[in-house]
Amino acid sequence: MTSYRRLRQTGATYFFTLCLQRRGATTLIDHVGLLREAYRRTVQELPVTCQAMVILPDHLHAIWTEPEGEVNYSERWRRIKARFSHALAGDFRPCDSKVGKRERGVWQRRFWEHALRGEADFVSAMEYCLTNPVKHGLVGAPEDWPYSSFTRRMGNIAHPTS
Repeated sequence: MTSYRRLRQTGATYFFTLCLQRRGATTLIDHVGLLREAYRRTVQELPVTCQAMVILPDHLHAIWTEPEGEVNYSERWRRIKARFSHALAGDFRPCDSKVGKRERGVWQRRFWEHALRGEADFVSAMEYCLTNPVKHGLVGAPEDWPYSSFTRRMGNIAHPTS
């Protein structure tokens, strides 16, 4: 098994990117309710502070701050990816059941993380999450994208639940 070198600092803030295996798919927004449930269940088990998140059709970005004394982001993402993949397949086994490729061909095997170092790095990551739907041509303005923690906080629109 490949062992990825990752920076693991307790209480640190990280910027993440996770991609679907099939770029150009719309799976994440087509099934955003399943993704939200996978996320909800996972952070209930392994709490984290989510500073920002944006879900695009074929990838997502998140900014998380780890609790002091813990570094569980790899396990959180593993559970979220597994739960989402299992739910897509109509398979609601616990996320720790061993079933071949946990991502079931839905997700790229790895994810990207970047430890944010200082205020400028944090602001840059927040700006990236905010403007990513515009960059991809999905909306004309960041506040028009319904799958963003920024839009939810602003309360501008009704949010889809499925």
